[in-house]
Amino acid sequence: MTLEQLLIFLLIGAVAGWLAGLIIRGGGFGLIRNIIIGVLGALFGGWLFGVLDIPVDNEWVGSLITATAGAVILLFLLGFLRRR
Repeated sequence: MTLEQLLIFLLIGAVAGWLAGLIIRGGGFGLIRNIIIGVLGALFGGWLFGVLDIPVDNEWVGSLITATAGAVILLFLLGFLRRR
């Protein structure tokens, strides 16, 4: 992975984490937490989309949608587990 690819991956993670924060709780979590949430969401979303056989064609938009969907699901599950 080149430095450019790493920076793009972190940028997509930050935006996905911020979007997931807006969707789930109405605001972001700060830059570092947004990146962590977005990167974990990208990994989980990529795995989940693969298992469900959901194709993602567009490189930038598809990556952002996958990461955001994964992050939203992760935040929802974490919120659900914390309430128990």
